[in-house]
Amino acid sequence: MSQQISNDEDGFLPLPIAVLTVSDTRTQADDKSGELLASRLQEAGHRLADRQIVPDDIYRVREVVSRWIVDEGVKVVISTGGTGITGRDTTPEAVLPLLDMRVDGFGELFRQLSFDEIGSSSIQSRAVAGVANATLLFVLPGSSGACRTAWEGILVKQLDRRHKPCNFVSLIPRLRE
Repeated sequence: MSQQISNDEDGFLPLPIAVLTVSDTRTQADDKSGELLASRLQEAGHRLADRQIVPDDIYRVREVVSRWIVDEGVKVVISTGGTGITGRDTTPEAVLPLLDMRVDGFGELFRQLSFDEIGSSSIQSRAVAGVANATLLFVLPGSSGACRTAWEGILVKQLDRRHKPCNFVSLIPRLRE
């Protein structure tokens, strides 16, 4: 089901958001990061469009994200996991080729906020964001602390069109220009 997004109103606009956990070990029962994101987005008034867990496999990640970016019922995709620097951490490599445009400031700001919490360990995060087929994508680390930092420090405001002077939501109608 397609959801029209317009700039005609300044009130809150609930967005359909999909959450992807990338992990070889997590299950629905112990996926703290995916649960945190799903809970926070719903508490903020958004709709959980879908939630899945896939193994750390570049092609499985790409398959799920590709499906969501062609689904008109999904406006935002948030993934958690696979952003470190080990051999199995390939979520950025899975997502980056799908992007029409990168939002480099997201990763930069995330690492700045993370530095305030965990110091120089924040350098190991390869959090990224961008736009694909007019869908916003955010690739977060797998820890629940990192997901909390990204949600509270960036996403809760940027996914609310009442946040001024600007936000991602007000740009959604223009992403296909």
